[in-house]
Amino acid sequence: MERVARIRERLQAEGADVFLISNPVNRRYITGFTGSAGLVWISGTKQAILTDFRYVEQVKAECPGWELVRIESYADSMDELIQGERVRCLVFEEEHVTVKQLREWQDRFASVELRGASGWVEELRMCKAPQEIEHIRRAAQIADEAFAELLPKIKSGITEREIALELEFLMRKKGASAMSFAPIVASGPQSALPHARPGDRILSFGDFVVLDFGCVVNGYCSDMTRTIVVGEPEEQHLLIYDLVLRAQQEALQAVGPGKTGAEIDAIARDIIAEAGYGDYFGHGLGHSVGLEIHENPRLSKTDNTVLKPGMVVTVEPGVYLPGFGGVRIEDLVVVTEDGHDVLTSTFKELYVVK
Repeated sequence: MERVARIRERLQAEGADVFLISNPVNRRYITGFTGSAGLVWISGTKQAILTDFRYVEQVKAECPGWELVRIESYADSMDELIQGERVRCLVFEEEHVTVKQLREWQDRFASVELRGASGWVEELRMCKAPQEIEHIRRAAQIADEAFAELLPKIKSGITEREIALELEFLMRKKGASAMSFAPIVASGPQSALPHARPGDRILSFGDFVVLDFGCVVNGYCSDMTRTIVVGEPEEQHLLIYDLVLRAQQEALQAVGPGKTGAEIDAIARDIIAEAGYGDYFGHGLGHSVGLEIHENPRLSKTDNTVLKPGMVVTVEPGVYLPGFGGVRIEDLVVVTEDGHDVLTSTFKELYVVK
């Protein structure tokens, strides 16, 4: 229960009695509980999951070592715990408690200091344990395998939506429990939109096609992007693709412990800017991945978090030219003691759909 011990250390340092978790992702990370409703209560002497009848047996199966508090009303159960432990200060996750909920607690627990906090669990989640990394690795492997099966099926005349559906089917067939996010398949001018949604546009000769996708294994996400071209590429296709690939590879090589997200972002950004395309790379270089598809730290101009072993990040520069199309190339990387390990294995040479 190292994670609980870390929370208790934080409680002691902050002079508080209880930490209350309401974020479902943090709840799962701390307890292992995968149900959709419940609060987690951590004090100096108690660790409990408050949930209703629907999840009683699930908590017993998933959460050994945790006390189950079956609730009829969260407020009533919290009141009993507050009185029983003589709580003076309760810390809650301020990003996951509504204004209405807080007002109700303030009225009900008038003698308790209710203190909002942010990042207590998210900071623990930044460095992944070996088992977490293995789940992410497996999710990345499934995505690689699905993409390899998908490529021969892509041809002019097929729609973005058909490709996205086939990609999701292949990942689920190979064992994914869900998608990390709705797959992005963007062709032609649509590929210049970083988060375009697949539609009924038919692939045509001369199109760049950006495919950004990932899947979930045991709750953990993967993320990868590849860009292909329909028909023989022209000079502009090759210029943009080679530029993004060079930026991606050089930034990727720099990932390692002791570097900051801003430093690595600058490597790719400077390459693209020096080629005259800086205005067409408007998003950050990457982000961390875990139980959520976007976690901290980020590889961006503004994130000076120092990378540590166990952090898992994407490296995904892009160039997006309105009216023409865009290129993004993305790999998933785990920071190691002496550098990094790339979890994405799909080739990065420009794939041409004949």
